[in-house]
Amino acid sequence: MTNAGIWLRTLKIGFLSIFLAITIFPLYWIIITSFKTQKDIFTLPIQYWPKEFSLDNYIQIFKISHFQTYIFNSFLVSIVASFIVLIISLLGGYVLARFKFKGKGQVMGGFLITQMVPIFIGMAPLYMMMSNMQLINHLFSLMLIYTVMLIPFCTIIMVGFFQRIPASLEEAAMIDGCSRISALFKVIVPVILPGIMATFIFAFVQCWNELIMAVMFIDEESVKTIPVAMNSFIKKYDIEWGAMSAGTVLSVIPTMILFAFCQKYLVNGLTQGAVKG
Repeated sequence: MTNAGIWLRTLKIGFLSIFLAITIFPLYWIIITSFKTQKDIFTLPIQYWPKEFSLDNYIQIFKISHFQTYIFNSFLVSIVASFIVLIISLLGGYVLARFKFKGKGQVMGGFLITQMVPIFIGMAPLYMMMSNMQLINHLFSLMLIYTVMLIPFCTIIMVGFFQRIPASLEEAAMIDGCSRISALFKVIVPVILPGIMATFIFAFVQCWNELIMAVMFIDEESVKTIPVAMNSFIKKYDIEWGAMSAGTVLSVIPTMILFAFCQKYLVNGLTQGAVKG
């Protein structure tokens, strides 16, 4: 390797190291803050490493805020909504990828347009609708809204995965006696499993992190999700930084576990969806 090549490689490594440090530092700061006492959080000069590690913030959010309830509510809403979204988008994506029918282009265009419309526009009518159905302060309202919000984009994602699979694959299965539905679930689904997992993870993370609708429809303590609970740490005259940091750390753990178990499928799924042919 020439001197120019060595300098170029060193420059790349240095740039990536700086970028990685900038990216990781916010997460590091949140973790460190979660182990600080309230006094140390506001101590000057700023402490980049706590003098004394404390679990008071974690104890507070479980004893006072009932954080275990918020985690369960978020998990329930995210799992149910993501599963429903996955089933509907799987079937819808298959239809849009395999069949030609009048208005197909308009349907795809409509799905794309929904992603450009600000969510704030539908807040008032949605609140009135949920109020009339007596679904305010009910987890089912969030499941329903998240499902409707995510179906268009997840369907578009699934269309890309189906278009990569030759139609002759399920045609061969149908010749061997499979129905179209049987060919879909026995032949096509195993092939695009990475794409399915990538879509499910995308939907799960969106549901897990959503705040605006959750704050709008949820107010009772027993049905709060994690984003609503985190928002409640912001008081009128104060912000509970320690409790918020501890809650943030705990809220990240389930998604990290999900990514750890599904990393292989996620990477393969994103790669499949990026290239057609």
